[in-house]
Amino acid sequence: MKFSNTELMTMAIAAGEKARFLAPPNPWVGAIVVSPRGVVISEGHTQVPGESHAEVEALRRAGEGARGATLVVTLEPCCHVGRTEPCVEAIVEAGIAKVIVGTLDPDPRASGRGIELLKASGIDVEVGVEEDLVRAQLASYIWHRVTGRPYVVLKVASTLDGIVAMADGSSQWITGELARRDAHVLRAQSQAVLVGAGTVRNDDPSLTARLDDIVVEPLRVVLGRAPEGAKVRPCLELSGDLGHVLDELGGHDVLQLLVEGGPTTAGSFLDAGLVNHVVWYLAGAFAGGQGNLAALHSLATPTVAALRRGRVVDVRRIGEDIRVDVEV
Repeated sequence: MKFSNTELMTMAIAAGEKARFLAPPNPWVGAIVVSPRGVVISEGHTQVPGESHAEVEALRRAGEGARGATLVVTLEPCCHVGRTEPCVEAIVEAGIAKVIVGTLDPDPRASGRGIELLKASGIDVEVGVEEDLVRAQLASYIWHRVTGRPYVVLKVASTLDGIVAMADGSSQWITGELARRDAHVLRAQSQAVLVGAGTVRNDDPSLTARLDDIVVEPLRVVLGRAPEGAKVRPCLELSGDLGHVLDELGGHDVLQLLVEGGPTTAGSFLDAGLVNHVVWYLAGAFAGGQGNLAALHSLATPTVAALRRGRVVDVRRIGEDIRVDVEV
């Protein structure tokens, strides 16, 4: 059975997903080597910074089988010297006959140049296979390279009527265990997690990502001052214009920022137009009118025309709760 280019790129995307926790600030790229007869010889994904990129890993595993074969890779191969040697050189030296690329690398050191060098070496190149899927997988990397700022994911957990805490201030736990575990995966996929100082005072969260026996520690960011002895310490304390906050975090190589703050922090980021993606966990519960305990009570919307609209991209059940993903 010979696979289509779409099927091959889907395999490369799956390989890249294995590197999501490993690769940042590098992109989590996947690559596979396919023989002239259509047999998948090897796959590779980006290793930790300073070690092999996906293309080199796949070529190493393919060995002599790479000569005359096709390389399928989610992102344009690099052509500049960084922590590792250029992937373009490794591809040429391996004798690859064709390269199928998901999308161009927006990094100004590479964008389009890697493709040009491959073609100049006599390699057949095809670009844009399953590009939408690849760009969705690498959304935070692409956004950071284009804007210099992290891709902002806002996470909210509420009752069906939008309440995030009860009248006595309690909020643990509105959603169930499986939804909370899913939220820890979100933390692990982010290089920084941000909350307001009020959330630190009220909830004293640790803001680590706990996945079974693995603990991932993203950069903890607090808007304002964190109390002495808070679980988030050590943390980065920032204040002022939120755009400047994002600029600073971008300079720290934060590709994705997870905002987990309370209603004021969440509303501030949305009101400033700085949220790229919302992940909203809904519990099958009702709290009734709770005033300033509503998830976005600080977000004033005078008219229907002023609604901040997004595009629902996914809805799924997680245990007894619902996760809704919205691109903003």
